[in-house]
Amino acid sequence: MNPAARLSLVDRADSQLSIVAQCGLLKVARSTLYYRPAPVSMDDLRLMRRIDEQYLATPFYGSRRMVAVLRREGEVVNRKRMRRLMRVMAIEAIYQRPNTSRRHPAHKVYPYLLRGLAIDRVNQVWCADITYIPMAKGFVYLVAVMDWFSRRVLAWRLSIGMETEFCVEALQDAMDQHGQPGIFNTDQGVQFTSAAFIDELASRGVRISMDGKGRFLDNIFIERLWRSLKYEEVFIKAYTSVAEARSGVGAWLGFYNNERPHQALGYRTPREIFAAAGACGYVDNAPASLRSAPALTTYPQAQQQQQKSSINEGKVLRSFAAPLIRVGALVTGGRLS
Repeated sequence: MNPAARLSLVDRADSQLSIVAQCGLLKVARSTLYYRPAPVSMDDLRLMRRIDEQYLATPFYGSRRMVAVLRREGEVVNRKRMRRLMRVMAIEAIYQRPNTSRRHPAHKVYPYLLRGLAIDRVNQVWCADITYIPMAKGFVYLVAVMDWFSRRVLAWRLSIGMETEFCVEALQDAMDQHGQPGIFNTDQGVQFTSAAFIDELASRGVRISMDGKGRFLDNIFIERLWRSLKYEEVFIKAYTSVAEARSGVGAWLGFYNNERPHQALGYRTPREIFAAAGACGYVDNAPASLRSAPALTTYPQAQQQQQKSSINEGKVLRSFAAPLIRVGALVTGGRLS
């Protein structure tokens, strides 16, 4: 039994055993029973927003360089504080290094299946990722499921924590509304390697693909979505509640799917590409106007670094998908018609 479960067995109203005795029998620290998490300070929230903005512009900056940049702006911050805030936001600098992250010992990690694969139809490959959304007071996390070929966001959910459940709900909603993909690609975050998420895909016969360590271009299109969302919606507003964040994010994702012309899709919207390609299957069978959206091909990392300009996606970002577990998360979301 884990410490949290043992702690829940303490009965404050027990007339036979004191709280000290109960904690001793259950082998839990009495101070833990009385502890109440302190809220995030307004100064930390302000710094976290600024860190998020800088990280989107320079995802290769680590804690040392972040400190240097913020000190130039007059902020009083040291590396210890910077590392703590970056851990809370679940972000780290992008660069190749051995043993980037430790995998959960009980979770299986799947190989990356998209290398060299020509993606030429909708529902061939879907992907998912999680990102951090700052608010005026606090922050939430957003998960989205995207069709790789059309770039359409198929489902999304907001949560105040990083539990697996809100990711599974988004996945189920996407497959209930739009069928299922041939391949589903994610990073190696604990939410996506969990039994609940993997079982949902395996039970439907979907092939599972996961990014390699440090391969920040392996999930390029949903990383690019996060940049657009934050610069065009999140950073120009200060959400005051989860409900307001849900409304604002949902409205922007609807705009992104249905109205915002996409340069890589020949200035068509993701919904237009998804609907047209879904009606005719492969791009070769589609109208000439649709065939102007080229098949998407993924490359090994060395080729990606040499040919990333041909992808026409600019700088790409590392998502905030490292595991951060909280209890009692509030989850909200919406469907995109």
